[in-house]
Amino acid sequence: MENDKLIRSISTSAGDKGKSQNYSKEILPKTDLLFEALGCMDELSSFLGLTYHYSKVEELLAIQRILQTINSLMATNASSDPERYARLTKVTQTDIDWIESIGEAMLQKQPLEPRFVLPGSETSLAGAYFDVARATSRRCERAIIRFVEDRKRTDLEIPLVFLNRLSDLLFLFARQSL
Repeated sequence: MENDKLIRSISTSAGDKGKSQNYSKEILPKTDLLFEALGCMDELSSFLGLTYHYSKVEELLAIQRILQTINSLMATNASSDPERYARLTKVTQTDIDWIESIGEAMLQKQPLEPRFVLPGSETSLAGAYFDVARATSRRCERAIIRFVEDRKRTDLEIPLVFLNRLSDLLFLFARQSL
């Protein structure tokens, strides 16, 4: 019986009724576009963590931290909670430049072969994980675009560019893993 109390310490029980809240403490249905986008990002970060264990590509850990930043930005309603939003770390052009520089260095070191590669099938195990992470990244991007368009969240334009560049980088990591 004591274990029941421990498990309940991590639960708000709001989810039992199909509701959850964002960082601004607004109660929303679990079917809200916000939670779809956050769920995709959680899945992407989990795949990146798994990929890291097979690839040991250190940049993946920094990318996961940036994804957490994007989640915080999405989950905080800037119009209803401007003080909290102002305190959040933002994704910047510097983050985009960093991710582009990694891809540029990879391409200078080893240009892509001009051929189609079956995702996950022709690569190493690490490459296959990079392929799954890339596909998940593209799905996240689509989910966030739907959220941004629905909520008119122009503050998320830079994070969207970062995600687009991330899927490009994951493609390169997968191809470099051949």
